[in-house]
Amino acid sequence: MKYLTLAATTFLATSAYADTPELVVYTYDSFISDWGPGPVIEKAFEETCACDLKFVGMGDGPALLARLKLEGARSDADIVLGLDTSLIAEAKQTDLFAPTDVTADYDLPIAWNDESFVPYDWGYFAFVHSTDLTPPHNFRELGESDIKIIIQDPRSSTPGLGLLMWVKEAYGNEAPAIWAGLADNIVTVTKGWSEAYGLFLEGEADMVLSYTTSPAYHIIAEEDETKVAAPFDEGHYMQVEVVGKLANSDQSDLADAFMEFMVSDAAQSVLPTTNWMYPAIMPKDGLPAAFDQSIEPEKALLIPNEAVPALRKEALAEWLSALSQ
Repeated sequence: MKYLTLAATTFLATSAYADTPELVVYTYDSFISDWGPGPVIEKAFEETCACDLKFVGMGDGPALLARLKLEGARSDADIVLGLDTSLIAEAKQTDLFAPTDVTADYDLPIAWNDESFVPYDWGYFAFVHSTDLTPPHNFRELGESDIKIIIQDPRSSTPGLGLLMWVKEAYGNEAPAIWAGLADNIVTVTKGWSEAYGLFLEGEADMVLSYTTSPAYHIIAEEDETKVAAPFDEGHYMQVEVVGKLANSDQSDLADAFMEFMVSDAAQSVLPTTNWMYPAIMPKDGLPAAFDQSIEPEKALLIPNEAVPALRKEALAEWLSALSQ
């Protein structure tokens, strides 16, 4: 009898698991790392959804988009989390994303009215360095210096792509000359942010492409105030990260609920100290005091989403030409 009972219990448990809906979210690797927001988000959302939230990490934003283009309407993903303002226009060209009804009172430096993508955090790109370094004030000074930097590949990394747009927006037709000046400063170009930042912390370069909010991590998590971001007088390029639902999702209502969750206080309150970015909506308890030490760019730079694809091709060619010399 006990064997029959065990078999029945196993069958019921298996059946219950089979009936549990699964929501598949494609995202970038650092989001679902042990120290990233993924584990906290997964636990909190599953407590509300009676579902299995499955994160699938694959590099960074450009890698996400490339994977979607490859899979097309056959993709297993219900949600894509981690594209940004430099990739939105290209993502829309795939016709893979559904419109959304999610709205919120965003605390963004720009107005937001996109019909498909919901912002969940944002920040400014910056070069992070130790306090014992006298930093340059702009890209020209950086190129004229002996300072060694690590950057990310714009073909696989959203910070890397953001850097291309930063130089292009700040210098326009002079961008090739800026890259020519920077070529000797670049120690290496990594596939993604995590590898680049890790190499910087190991002492492989003087500065690394990251965010103005990155020093807040060191202050809060390590009680280390020796890492700072360099203010550049030509301005800093802005990034808004977004979440979107795929039109072919077989969990459409659940996907909508997840997007709503990402702009709730439950999610927004954990992003500053796990993803180390500004939340899209200010949490009810505000931001940790360490964020008050983040530099405030004198000028915010952002190329309109629809203009990025054409500029991206031009800027990438300029970047590749300079680094191949």
